[in-house]
Amino acid sequence: MTQVRTRMAPSPTGEMHVGSMATLLKNYAFAKRNGGQFILRIEDTDKVREVEGGVKAIQEIVHRYGLDWDEGPGKGGEFGPYIQSERLEIYKKEVQTLIDNDKAYYCFCSKERLAEVKEQQMANKQAPHYDRHCRVIDASEAKKRVADGEEYVIRLKVPTDQEITFTDLLRGEITFHSNLIDDQVLLKSDGYPTYHLAVVIDDYLMKITHIMRGEEWISSTPKHVLLYQAFGWPVPVFAHIPVFLNPDGKGKMSKRKGMVSAASFLDRGYLSEAMLNFFMILGWARKNQEEVMTLEDYVKEFDPSDLSSNSVAFDIKKLDWLNGVYIRKLSPEQLKEKITPFISKNFPVEKIDQVLPLIQERLVTLADFDQLTKFFYGELNYETDLLLKKADSKELVIEELNEVIKLIETLSSWSLTDLEEGTRNLQEKKDWHRGQFFMMLRISTTGEKATPPLFETMMVLGKDLVITRLKEALNKLI
Repeated sequence: MTQVRTRMAPSPTGEMHVGSMATLLKNYAFAKRNGGQFILRIEDTDKVREVEGGVKAIQEIVHRYGLDWDEGPGKGGEFGPYIQSERLEIYKKEVQTLIDNDKAYYCFCSKERLAEVKEQQMANKQAPHYDRHCRVIDASEAKKRVADGEEYVIRLKVPTDQEITFTDLLRGEITFHSNLIDDQVLLKSDGYPTYHLAVVIDDYLMKITHIMRGEEWISSTPKHVLLYQAFGWPVPVFAHIPVFLNPDGKGKMSKRKGMVSAASFLDRGYLSEAMLNFFMILGWARKNQEEVMTLEDYVKEFDPSDLSSNSVAFDIKKLDWLNGVYIRKLSPEQLKEKITPFISKNFPVEKIDQVLPLIQERLVTLADFDQLTKFFYGELNYETDLLLKKADSKELVIEELNEVIKLIETLSSWSLTDLEEGTRNLQEKKDWHRGQFFMMLRISTTGEKATPPLFETMMVLGKDLVITRLKEALNKLI
């Protein structure tokens, strides 16, 4: 096999979609598995929609996911430049060869004329397409009109009555008829290439062997195959990857259904390792069916031909589970580093080393930190009725609170052993209902029905704060 070279070519027109990041991972893994190169190319020819800082944002998000490229912006490479707006002369040179070989032609139709043709076709219930008005202009006349300064675009001369067939690694042979393909614009009047021209020229000149992209590009592939044929270039291998469906399995995952940018998931507390693992198992499975795997595992085993051709739902529950698995794998130092951006400014940072071991098992995302720890420093806000749950009477709970306050105030040392043994002995001696008493104690000290282990939590809160909160609970009942 020729050395494998894959690429990802995002546009700096907005944040990268999670589907694009998943596709980037597949291109990266396949190149690495085969000892090849993964190329990052920036397709910035749509200057109208380009956002400021878009190129830098693409590079940053790839790195935030723990991935990198072998050639591309910031790294260079033998086949640069890797930003399309810096390659305009290359496109003009290559498209001129198509003109010279009668594979493309100048089109001088105005926007007004094109609009009229489209309107008439729609009125006749025809699919809108260019009517090839300029295709019959003599080459010498066309060149004279260009030399005279007349505005033009360059279109591909699509052959008539031909079948265009290509092989997709997921779907096998796919055939289109050339009569259904428009004489697409290759070079716009402003000198910028269309996507179709630039992507074919770039992929060929950068020696890309495998093109893995979203299935929405299947309908464009025959146009690209025609361009490869027009240039006399070999056609690369195609693999069109199914899109992600919304978590409910209905419809393509879209912004209207929630946050879908690759950055937004990291900003919401998902670990990049968990996200990558999640992308790996959507529509693909290891031979041993294990779902938790490292990037190294994936690189060793991934083959695009094993991907499912069916779209899969973006299963948030599965992602939450995976993220929890990865959080629990973190060392205390790693967790502290990763969770720092999610710590509230009101949290007493001196307690972070004590608190993290208590909540690590309960974290689904790093962003859960605030919800799980706010009772360590904030005021408690709970209904008085919670203190009385399962109790026979208010008087009983008042007695329990008075006795446990007295116990804690007389403890000679604030140690976990003394606190837990003393409290349990008190409950047994008084023969209070265990479940009721300890739930009341948990509510009194944290305001929550579910918390990390009770006595460890009380130790972190500290003796003074625990007594204060127990007295506050008592005052609610008196």
